[in-house]
Amino acid sequence: MTETVLFDYWRSSASYRVRIALNMLGQEFSSVSVDLLAKSQKSSEHLARNPQGLVPVLEIDGHAFTQSLAIIEYLDETRHAGFLPADPVGRQRVRQLSYAIAMEIHAVCNTGVVAELMRVTSDGEATRNDWMQKFIGDGMVAFEKLLDNPATGKFCHGDTPGMADFCLVPQVYNARRWNVDVSGLTRVLEIAGRCEGLDAFAKAHPDRAKP
Repeated sequence: MTETVLFDYWRSSASYRVRIALNMLGQEFSSVSVDLLAKSQKSSEHLARNPQGLVPVLEIDGHAFTQSLAIIEYLDETRHAGFLPADPVGRQRVRQLSYAIAMEIHAVCNTGVVAELMRVTSDGEATRNDWMQKFIGDGMVAFEKLLDNPATGKFCHGDTPGMADFCLVPQVYNARRWNVDVSGLTRVLEIAGRCEGLDAFAKAHPDRAKP
């Protein structure tokens, strides 16, 4: 059987999501660190894997896949994992919640965007902190409101953790890292705490993924 390899970075939110998904499946994988701070993602070796110069890249089933949510959906479809519900309305909602984090918050707070922000401002670190707190904070407040829905259960959608939860937990980690005040986000914190108590999430935590 072909070995499953995840090219990731320990603090990458996108990589964190995929680690959770693989752990939920009980899928054994080896991890290869791509150091974003050292610009290893822009090396010719990594660009051959992913021309975007991003992580994660998952080698599985004889293929190399990029884009965390596309990877998670592939795993869901090929392993019948239940990461998304079976009904179209439920699937739309889980995608909506996932995209609200991955395509809205994360897109403007990723390493490449923030590095450019720091390059073009005179007080780079202060500006970076303000930027992170604004966009993570605003995005998480909106996410809390999206959870005010009858379909929310013990987890983001229903009573089983799925793709939206895989996105939420890394974003809560980032919020804490950047000192974003999430104390009033009751549903977010309850669901994240419930997830963090599960082994699949705990094993994927950045502190346990450090190279």
